[in-house]
Amino acid sequence: MSRATPRGARVFCGLSGGVDSALACALLLEQGFDVTAVYMRNWSRDLPGFRCPWADDLADAERVAVTLGIDLEVWDCEEEYRATVVDYLVDSYAHGYTPNPDVMCNQTIKFGTFLERALAEGADYVATGHYGRVERGEDGRTRLLRALDEHKDQTYFLWRVGEEALSRALLPVGEIRDKAEVRRMCAERGLGVEAKPDSDGICFIGPVGIRTFLLDALERRAGDVVEWETGRVLGRHDGAFLFTVGQRRGLDLGGGPARYVVSTDVEKNVVYVTANHDSPALFASEVSLSDVRWIAGEPPAPGRYLVRTRHTGELREAWVEPGDGASAVLRFDEPVRRVAPGQSAVVYDGLRCLGGGIVQ
Repeated sequence: MSRATPRGARVFCGLSGGVDSALACALLLEQGFDVTAVYMRNWSRDLPGFRCPWADDLADAERVAVTLGIDLEVWDCEEEYRATVVDYLVDSYAHGYTPNPDVMCNQTIKFGTFLERALAEGADYVATGHYGRVERGEDGRTRLLRALDEHKDQTYFLWRVGEEALSRALLPVGEIRDKAEVRRMCAERGLGVEAKPDSDGICFIGPVGIRTFLLDALERRAGDVVEWETGRVLGRHDGAFLFTVGQRRGLDLGGGPARYVVSTDVEKNVVYVTANHDSPALFASEVSLSDVRWIAGEPPAPGRYLVRTRHTGELREAWVEPGDGASAVLRFDEPVRRVAPGQSAVVYDGLRCLGGGIVQ
């Protein structure tokens, strides 16, 4: 426990009913914190073919809270979640971008709405089950570090959370070596959720998939699938907004070789594809970022840093050149697979997450 987080400090811990947040609450209690659990009801809408499991998750959270002997409050965050996460996702796809809704959720809900209300109600800190580590230095600065479990590390989704918010954050499971250990520790404490499967994909969409969700939210628009190299029309699609750079599945072009999406034009409603897995159109050595945020508030000096362009993706070295305003350019030594516009690129100095931006 850091000397900056005194024993007995009041902590509001987000308890989702899952394995990670359950262990986070238990560890905080064992470390001497005064813990109040909060279930954030962010989404309760059923989708065609998918019943939203929020009530089941709440029941699991209630059982964990009873086992630990702590109070559980239920906070309704649906209005904020719809405005800043769901609407953001739909609008991004409508404009040809492939967003990271979890990035926005962490900024606007978990370390936005939740943090603000918790502090207003007397909390000293908030805690979540995220895999990451918060370091409070002797210099008074707060830094975000990758989790001990590199495979589960979630700092890729936390780059928009600023230093001020992180200074009030506790991330206990970021210190655990792997998910198997997290499950074992839950079982040892009798929390009853150790066998619960990991959440996968976009939580409010569930198994229906992004295609079904988008076709429910946006108007279906038939258009052409065009071969990148020749301009030849290969087939039809239901909307260019349904596709993302590098995508191979779902093109429904019949037989022949596998094809990959090179780009989409949502204005003309055209999807461009190639059968060449090594096509130069699928690679880039320079990536431009917009809406850049630096956790410390100020950009780092231009230089060589580690960059991650997808969750659990390889950390690659690149020259990072912060620009004027909220922009930056990444230059890789060798061409790398292109990243879909709208995705996040996150910058690290060793273990430390510095910030990131949106791929253009």
